[in-house]
Amino acid sequence: MTDEQLIKASRSGDKNAESELLAKYSPLVKSIAARFFLVGGTADDLYQEGMIGLCSAINTFSSGCANFSTYAYTCVRNAVLDAIKKSLNGKNMPLNSSVPIVEIGGALFSSDPEDELIKREQRTEFLQKINKLLSAFEFKVTVMYLDGLTVAEIAASMDKSVKSIGNALTRAKNKLSKTYFMED
Repeated sequence: MTDEQLIKASRSGDKNAESELLAKYSPLVKSIAARFFLVGGTADDLYQEGMIGLCSAINTFSSGCANFSTYAYTCVRNAVLDAIKKSLNGKNMPLNSSVPIVEIGGALFSSDPEDELIKREQRTEFLQKINKLLSAFEFKVTVMYLDGLTVAEIAASMDKSVKSIGNALTRAKNKLSKTYFMED
């Protein structure tokens, strides 16, 4: 059965179809979750968030706009990023030190552990600073954009218009440029 057929069967109450989709996309969830690290948490924490994103993708996918694998990838990634954003709020103490591991060419790369640690700390510090400056929507859009998603991919994953995403990025860029690039 195709993904779309499995989704339709799953929505009709077929638990086997849902299980098949979850099993099929579980490696994708593991791959996305493995790009991040939670100090004070377990490897399963982000995997579980990703699986919640996958369940959401199964329940909200509508055929015609994108293929399911692309949609699932975006939903899973958003769920993981949302967990990280929540950790930056200080509400979830075990998540406060979550940082992405540097990924190059699809493989994990670490030439110098000290340099990698510095990069992670700098990224975490940067995300904490911009989280204070931007609205929740602008922050989410900016993080997704910085992680390499296109405006169209962000719009599709958030079920917003491309114009709305573009406007959010423009507002975020303006706020950040005023804060970080003001001349004294």
